[in-house]
Amino acid sequence: MAAVMGWPVMHSLSPLMHNTWMEQEGLKGTYVPLAIEPGTLEPALRALHPLGFAGCNLTIPHKLDAMTIVDEVDDVARKIGAMSCVVVHEDGSLFGTNNDWLGFVGNLKQFFPDFRADTGPVTVIGAGGGGRAVCYAMLDQGAQEIRLVNRTAEEPALIAAEFGGPITPVAWADRHDALDGAVMVVNATSQGMKGEPALDIDLNKLPVSALAVDIIYTPLETPFLAAARMRGNPTLNGLGMLLHQGPAAWKRWFGIEPAITDALRHRMEQALGGH
Repeated sequence: MAAVMGWPVMHSLSPLMHNTWMEQEGLKGTYVPLAIEPGTLEPALRALHPLGFAGCNLTIPHKLDAMTIVDEVDDVARKIGAMSCVVVHEDGSLFGTNNDWLGFVGNLKQFFPDFRADTGPVTVIGAGGGGRAVCYAMLDQGAQEIRLVNRTAEEPALIAAEFGGPITPVAWADRHDALDGAVMVVNATSQGMKGEPALDIDLNKLPVSALAVDIIYTPLETPFLAAARMRGNPTLNGLGMLLHQGPAAWKRWFGIEPAITDALRHRMEQALGGH
């Protein structure tokens, strides 16, 4: 058994994805959503071992709290400053890592295999857990310049200091100019998600060749991606980020790397209403 813990969590597509893999791999098991209220994460995580769980994924708002609860945190999660995956060892101890950055890179490589992060500036909007994972991914891929835009100045400065490397904090007022000459722009905020206002960004300075990426997948095309597509930019939504962080979790939980098939992607798009 495995699970996803969040609050709220019932909207998550993770159970559909993981249970499809359970069928695909012939595993007798299940993956369940667990609605865990903020402040109750520790007893929930400690209950995984006695209940026979191999591990769990973490989503909002638990990715930061878990860092101080599990017994062992790997360097990746420590660097990103957030945890997306917990592994339950046989002795009941808990190990934590972050696979979000792998999801981001995997999604990018599947659809734009020729994209190179070292060919120009990458603009990342949002300095929360998602933005940190994207910055980590881009540094791993050799980015020479990351422009990190955020509404408040503290987080980008902190990330630039913690990560080292070529991260330049950009003030929110200068966000439109931060697109000038970029080879990729990533929305790592929740702006544009169902029920949220659209990302307030003017794309005029973005080169038409630049890749526009959103880590959101509800809806599949955010207003930001729609605007980028209308002006001719190649676009990429966040569904593949969810898909591509899955196999790494499975490898740790079950020793298996399931395949990301077109059929699975189609099933998940259908579950989202295809838009």
